[in-house]
Amino acid sequence: MPDVDEIKEAKKFHTDVPYKTEGFFLKGSNSLDWGMKNRLARIFNPKSGRTVMLAIDHGYFQGPTTGLERVDINILPLAPYADTIMLTRGILRSIVSPSFTKSIVLRVSGGTSILKELSNEAIAVGIEESIRLNACAMAVQVFIGGEHEKESIINMTRMVDMGTRYGIPTLAVTAVGRDMNRDVRYFRLATRICAELGAHYIKTYYIEEGFETVTSSCPVPIVMAGGKKIPELDALTMAYRAIQEGASGVDMGRNIFQSESPTSMIQAVGAVVHDNETPEKAFEFYNTLKNQS
Repeated sequence: MPDVDEIKEAKKFHTDVPYKTEGFFLKGSNSLDWGMKNRLARIFNPKSGRTVMLAIDHGYFQGPTTGLERVDINILPLAPYADTIMLTRGILRSIVSPSFTKSIVLRVSGGTSILKELSNEAIAVGIEESIRLNACAMAVQVFIGGEHEKESIINMTRMVDMGTRYGIPTLAVTAVGRDMNRDVRYFRLATRICAELGAHYIKTYYIEEGFETVTSSCPVPIVMAGGKKIPELDALTMAYRAIQEGASGVDMGRNIFQSESPTSMIQAVGAVVHDNETPEKAFEFYNTLKNQS
């Protein structure tokens, strides 16, 4: 305890300088508590307001898909170039070092495989586990229009309630089923439902016509899902268009780890997302990095 006799009178009150009241940089998040905002600020880069998420959670229903056969060899070298990694608790505990400092988005829904009806998911990971693993967000699949639509929505709202209690955001992941036959009205419906029921940000697919109306009508950030593997230039073009049309980032998996040069691809995606690089210049950047490696 300091000696009372040595305490000097405080003088530097700066009465002529008012306190700053800064709004939070992320869409729809200003009223959230400090811990929630802090976690979101680890997922989304505060300078650009965007994120490059690396999705490697496919194994929770697909098993060891192409590119994810050995996460330790194929994926860990990519991690430093991502803003956050979306994965399962099994991969996190068994492969990722605790010294890894990037943010983690934890897959918390599950229960079905590609052999069964995919929409029949439940909450597979509890809030206590998310706290133990220091997750920055919890990802829940939502099947709007699916056979088990109601159950998947309730899964999400339960995680929103529990996450809000402990300051962990919930990411709603909109699922479209095997045929991928959805239009702009569907994505406006799906994303808005998730936002209305409390999701803090939403992962959904890009569509060429009307995507800007999806982002505009959704009051929380939208992150573009990468989807199936397409040529690198096409993937960079899709990411660029999504960003320019209002997306707050991308969550890519197969278009990165199934690329001919995954390390080069994730850096090119980062240039598009954070630096507004055009697809053509980003593709040149990709090829330069690929040739160097």
